[in-house]
Amino acid sequence: MPPTTRLKIGISACFFYPDPTRSAFAPKTLQYLEQSMAHWVMSGGALPVMVPSPVGDTARGDVDFDDYAQWLDGLVLHGGSDVWPGSYGETPLQDHWSGDRNRDQYEQALIKAFVAAGKPVFGICRGLQLINVAFGGTLYQDIATQKPEALAHYIQHAYDQHFHPLEVVPETRLAALLAGTSSYKINSIHHQGIKDLAPDFVVEARCPDDGVIEAIRHTGPAYVAAVQWHPEFLQAGPDTLDDSALLTDFLQAAQARAEQG
Repeated sequence: MPPTTRLKIGISACFFYPDPTRSAFAPKTLQYLEQSMAHWVMSGGALPVMVPSPVGDTARGDVDFDDYAQWLDGLVLHGGSDVWPGSYGETPLQDHWSGDRNRDQYEQALIKAFVAAGKPVFGICRGLQLINVAFGGTLYQDIATQKPEALAHYIQHAYDQHFHPLEVVPETRLAALLAGTSSYKINSIHHQGIKDLAPDFVVEARCPDDGVIEAIRHTGPAYVAAVQWHPEFLQAGPDTLDDSALLTDFLQAAQARAEQG
């Protein structure tokens, strides 16, 4: 794809807050992008652009979320920290499941701005969970605690080398995108997951062992889709899913919107 026609894809930032135990970071709030996420977007020929939050105690100027939504061609919601249970009307069951309220508010504002601008939105892991919450759904704060019969969806020492099968719902957009795929084995790096699906969304894939939701899509005109696994970590092979069609489909939607002007 020639540089003059490359799509510009926004990627939501991960947040790192001041840490008094580390002198170099004690006074600083950092917003950052994982290299693998940027490279995943670049693999489709697009330019990744981290979208910094325009709010906070050091905020200056009048740049806001709508400015990014107008300038960029699409949005990818990064993985990372837990979603704050208060974002879906619950109290944390454990202090360490309190999540990141600031990041929730930031990403919900991003979703609102990009959907209003008619730009496609794609969520990964936390991104799926945040999208579900932003549109009125709820989450399991901890799958192992609240759905004890479930498969282990997060094994710390294995991280992105922990896998399980994927069951794709027939006659969905995801089923069409993955038509002809021989393996539906995906990585699994999450301890939270969708409990109540948001209105106007459909489930496109589940874990066949326990029914945990692994992919969703908005049923209206907005392109809003998400997966629970990490395609940026997943290397297609004889035993793992080739999900490259997901990025292609998202970028095609962004290209179509860009051509509308």
